[in-house]
Amino acid sequence: MALSQPATFNEEWSDERVFAYLNQLPPEGVNGDFHVLYHAFKHMRPNDYERLLTKFTADDRDVNATNPEGQRIHEVIMQYPRQSEGFLEVLAKFA
Repeated sequence: MALSQPATFNEEWSDERVFAYLNQLPPEGVNGDFHVLYHAFKHMRPNDYERLLTKFTADDRDVNATNPEGQRIHEVIMQYPRQSEGFLEVLAKFA
């Protein structure tokens, strides 16, 4: 039987870990800024997402970038009502 890493919850993320998401390469055909925003949403908590967005916008990146379907990140996040709590409020600060 394979061993797996135990789940950890509410661990503090370092700046290095949070900001590493800024370097995520998008799949072909996906806007790089949108990919960073989406990938971070799927893996971070709202407070870490806010830290990321602070640097993201300071670097003049586009918080209104769209996916191939033309949706902005807040439109995609609204499709996940259970997970969206906190994220939409964070995004509103940067809109």
